Amino acid sequence: MESNYFIYLLEAAVLTVICGWVGIPLLKKLKARQSIRTEGPKSHRAKSGTPTMGGLFMLTAMVLVVLFNRLLDPSVLWLLFLTLGHGLLGFLDDFIKAEKKRNLGLTAKQKMLGQLILAVLFCWGVVDTLHLPYSIAIPFTDMDISIGLLYYPFVVLVIVGASNAVNLTDGLDGLASGCCVIAFTAYAVFCYMTGFHDLGYFIIILAGACIGFLFFNYHPAKVFMGDTGSLALGGAIAGISVMTRTELLLAFLGLIFVLEALSVIIQVISFKTTGKRVFKMSPLHHHFELSGWSEVRVVWSFWIFEGFAAAGSLMLAIYALP
Repeated sequence: MESNYFIYLLEAAVLTVICGWVGIPLLKKLKARQSIRTEGPKSHRAKSGTPTMGGLFMLTAMVLVVLFNRLLDPSVLWLLFLTLGHGLLGFLDDFIKAEKKRNLGLTAKQKMLGQLILAVLFCWGVVDTLHLPYSIAIPFTDMDISIGLLYYPFVVLVIVGASNAVNLTDGLDGLASGCCVIAFTAYAVFCYMTGFHDLGYFIIILAGACIGFLFFNYHPAKVFMGDTGSLALGGAIAGISVMTRTELLLAFLGLIFVLEALSVIIQVISFKTTGKRVFKMSPLHHHFELSGWSEVRVVWSFWIFEGFAAAGSLMLAIYALP
């Protein structure tokens, strides 16, 4: 890969670390601390009071690197809109949690409304600007299916689903940030191979920001990304899949995120219909914790699984390219 990819990754990682060194004391001073839900694993209660909103470090570094290197391609600008829009939505959620000192911020309806508005605006913008076809590419083949105006609700579903899936994955120290490093790196390689270089630069910047954040977020975490980070990263990865026409491939490339979301859906449906729980607790990472796995073991196991899923999906997708 050309040197710019490595330079941008390094810049984003270093800037995120610098933002963390400066920002963590400020978050503590402002009392932006995490409240732990009482129904969660007992081992997590020790995390109560850990600074949150660390996603601000990643987003700040991302914007600075993009502006400094003048990466202002229309595709990058629309991804910035989607990423920062979700980051703002997450920030409002985190701020309310910190201000009220509770684990609930925005209501589910308020958060969903914000996600829908961002998704619709992004979908309209990229279709109008980049002239994307109203079709879905079938993973690992050279086929696509035209769906007409159904493309709009399809893209909205992908964005809302992915942003929530990453948000659900952010429940253990380093879990979401590490999985995002893997997913973004795979997408950067895909963009390099397919000639989407400006998009690839933006993606590798996101990977670098996540690497820098892991410096503080790996167990035991000194800061959490909060919804500020997880919603932003989820929105970004969804937007990338739309622009590269790999929405369905994302289900394989980001398999951990899919499994985490599915575990919550299955748990809710099972409990409401039968009164029984399929998992000891959802999302999925909590099930393994309550099964006796240490937090570090769960995180590393999920990272490795995501690594195999992303690498395998990437190789098959590249092999199928015309």
